[in-house]
Amino acid sequence: MIPIALALLRGDLITTMGLFFAAATSDAADGFLAKRFGWQTTLGGILDPAADKLLLATVFIVLAVLRLVPAWLMAAAVARDLVIVLGAIAYRVCIGPVTARPSFISKVNTLCQAIYILSVIGRAQFAFPPAWVILALGALTFVTIVISGMDYVLRYGEAAIQGAHSRRSAVPGSRRT
Repeated sequence: MIPIALALLRGDLITTMGLFFAAATSDAADGFLAKRFGWQTTLGGILDPAADKLLLATVFIVLAVLRLVPAWLMAAAVARDLVIVLGAIAYRVCIGPVTARPSFISKVNTLCQAIYILSVIGRAQFAFPPAWVILALGALTFVTIVISGMDYVLRYGEAAIQGAHSRRSAVPGSRRT
């Protein structure tokens, strides 16, 4: 993540694209292999999504500082990830262990963010893809940010309510509502 941000800040966009593409591809391969061969661990289930969020947020922030992406889109992407992380921490503290299960829309969102980032960097370096493609990808990325963010809030909010009810009904003398 740091080498990607530094290459981007230095204006070395080809290196940035290569490093970002390598990070995204290796993350996808790692996830596939872990699922395919049952190599999933609790720690990996926490660290992998955290690393993904940190990478995307860092690159979005640097791209916004360089004025290659709109600040509002960067803010939406970072805010979504902050809501997810803070929500997971609150859930862990108040309810119990969090079982992270990324939804389909969340995976689509990650893919859209990665394609958008690569396209923005590609346009800055090679004047390709055309501006309308960047605009369309930015809009799609924003829509998936909003939908996946709402999905997380609703799914884990419902789980928190159910967990709170379960904890309350397990206390002797409490009434079940």
